[in-house]
Amino acid sequence: MAVHYLSQSFQTLSVDQLYAILGLRSEVFIVEQNCPYQDLDGRDAHSIHIMGLDDNGKLVAYCRLLPPDLAYPGYSSIGRVITSMAVRGSGEGKKLMEYAIREIKTLFPAADVKISAQCYALPFYEALGFVAIGDVYLEDDIPHQAMVLKA
Repeated sequence: MAVHYLSQSFQTLSVDQLYAILGLRSEVFIVEQNCPYQDLDGRDAHSIHIMGLDDNGKLVAYCRLLPPDLAYPGYSSIGRVITSMAVRGSGEGKKLMEYAIREIKTLFPAADVKISAQCYALPFYEALGFVAIGDVYLEDDIPHQAMVLKA
């Protein structure tokens, strides 16, 4: 199955696209990970949304790009990184992140990128060039580590 990527501002998302994004985020972060949390954090309207669509136009991969200072002072950020069960384990997560990194470096070339990574995923992000900083912390009762990718 081929997945193609596109990026859109919040204002240009269709209702159907937004519904698919929120559905996938809920499916993975709330239901799969059994983690009730407030997904709608007020940052979506200021973010660029990366969507990976399969041959049928179904959303199978997603993340959002946050401009500098929105999530972390002095940093841009990539967040809500997810792949659906349909493509998990196929390498699509890496393709999603490679696309996201290219996009964020184009949009905000002077800013380092900071993420909050679930600890189990540290090797995945390290392979993409991110470096762990600071101590492990709990976010929504899940161990996380801050990581930075230099501009």
